Amino acid sequence: MTNVIALIEDANEVSTATRPRPARKVTYTVKEVAAMLRLNLGGTYELIRAGEIPAKRLGGRWVVPVHRFHAWLGDAQDVESAPIGRSA
Repeated sequence: MTNVIALIEDANEVSTATRPRPARKVTYTVKEVAAMLRLNLGGTYELIRAGEIPAKRLGGRWVVPVHRFHAWLGDAQDVESAPIGRSA
């Protein structure tokens, strides 16, 4: 019985040692974006289809590139937080 346990432990060590580390996430799902923006899923899809939220269609799925989403979100925050000047 001890030999069986040792073989299982050895097999686990090999599989974890050769398993590649997970890469950073490069896309979000529409559901993830909806949760981050606190929008409903249908409204998020509408914004994506309208081109308001940067996204790409891959086959039958929409994905939102992480870098583009955060750049867009930063731009949107800059516009909203910009001081409103008085007209002369």
